[in-house]
Amino acid sequence: MSYVAQTMGDSEQVIFRAKFHWIYTFTALLWLIFLGVIVVGLWMFLYMMIKKWTTEIVVTNERFVLKTGWISRNTQEVSLQKIEEVKLKQSVLGRILGYGSLLIQGTGVGSIEVPNIKQPLELRRQVTNARDVYRSES
Repeated sequence: MSYVAQTMGDSEQVIFRAKFHWIYTFTALLWLIFLGVIVVGLWMFLYMMIKKWTTEIVVTNERFVLKTGWISRNTQEVSLQKIEEVKLKQSVLGRILGYGSLLIQGTGVGSIEVPNIKQPLELRRQVTNARDVYRSES
């Protein structure tokens, strides 16, 4: 069972789940191919793939959640009412291939960076729409 499913409230619903873009896996494979003979390449490949497999990026009707970690767990959560700004970082290659990073800034929580995700514009749209709906209902 996922972390978000375990921690959701009774009235909370998942609106959107973001995933890493294939370029992230491709980068991990490049580490393995070019430095695989050296332990560094294998280490970087495993590090990146475990991070990909154990990361949850979720927008619910009440909060934004970024959970990473396999054995140890690191979560960054912000209530939708506390989100002040959602910034998109996307290179030229990112625009062509459809990936980018989001920086979500909130009151009292600092910032949460979500790197190398596919459909960053859709995640941004889902976060801002959910925030606006949450604020209008309150």
